[in-house]
Amino acid sequence: MKKLCALLILCTFSLCLVPASAAGPETNAKAVILMEKSTGEILYEENSHEPLEPASVTKVMTMLLIMEALDNGTITKETMVPVSAAAAGMGGSQVYMKEGEQFSVHDMLKAIAVASGNDASVAMAEYLAGSESGFVEKMNEKAAQLGMADTVFQNCTGLPAEGHHTSAHDIALMSRELILHHPDIRTYTTIWMDTLRDGTFQLANTNKLIRFYEGATGLKTGSTNGALYCLSATAEKEGMELIAVVLGSPTSSDRFETAKSLLNYGFASYALVTAAPSEPIPPVEVTLGKSTSVQPVLAEESQMLLPKGDAAKVTTTLDLVESVQAPVTQGQELGSLTVWVDGEERGTLTLVAQEEVPRLSLVEIYRGLLCTLFNLA
Repeated sequence: MKKLCALLILCTFSLCLVPASAAGPETNAKAVILMEKSTGEILYEENSHEPLEPASVTKVMTMLLIMEALDNGTITKETMVPVSAAAAGMGGSQVYMKEGEQFSVHDMLKAIAVASGNDASVAMAEYLAGSESGFVEKMNEKAAQLGMADTVFQNCTGLPAEGHHTSAHDIALMSRELILHHPDIRTYTTIWMDTLRDGTFQLANTNKLIRFYEGATGLKTGSTNGALYCLSATAEKEGMELIAVVLGSPTSSDRFETAKSLLNYGFASYALVTAAPSEPIPPVEVTLGKSTSVQPVLAEESQMLLPKGDAAKVTTTLDLVESVQAPVTQGQELGSLTVWVDGEERGTLTLVAQEEVPRLSLVEIYRGLLCTLFNLA
């Protein structure tokens, strides 16, 4: 029986098995990519590094910088943001903000994530960086940090601009950064319908998958005459979240159908498995310590992305030191856990001390000797 070829990548204690050839999903776009969130592994791609116009999918980076500002305390969701004449005059997708109006960051994020508001995006950019151009500098700096080598941003909205381009691969990178490190963005990207201005202005999500695809968590649509129809779609099932990026589909329906095909392929073909010992890890003996043993644990959680047929074939073997002398520091290396899939070694994880064990003082050692010699309690 022909075996499925695989590429093993071990990165930061994450173990991932990715098929090199498999029947792929049906797509209708200039470029696509499918990525798993936790490991960052690519499950499928077509022309993923081709520089293309992203349209409003650009706003994934805009939302990312807003979420970073929230997390670092620069702003709060209650912070009121004024609307300038420039923001009010953006046109395109908008929520018709007027010059001099103020909206909370919470409402601005709703306007951006749900209605793709260009006016809200520029208002937030100006508030955070003093100008849209200053904010765009920060966008490009963040893109460089994330390794988005195919990307140059010229604005925060995705409106057509000379030299404004990215790739499916780079959109997946920034989408992953957003949902992995700022999961609260789901508060906004999963909204189907909502309102602004105390219920007087209706919002409807431009991402139809939120209503029509089970497990959809976001993320951002986009379309212009040049970019055609684009989408960064995220969805979660059985503890695994996938990112499907679609650029340059000929119709809106095509982008959603392509995204669904990518997501269905990923969920049907792969499973995310947490590497864990097959049996309980025994404690390690500690000599001259205030405790006689210390419990080894994994240095950090590690997950494997595996073809579903291999998910039940994961086993592990332990290699522990026989004993360790106090003092033992928390996190001190005590051994390793080797992970196997269907009898083949996939990687090694470090086992460390769960807690510190101080060394006995000379008085305590002497007292212990006396108790042992004279059987004293």
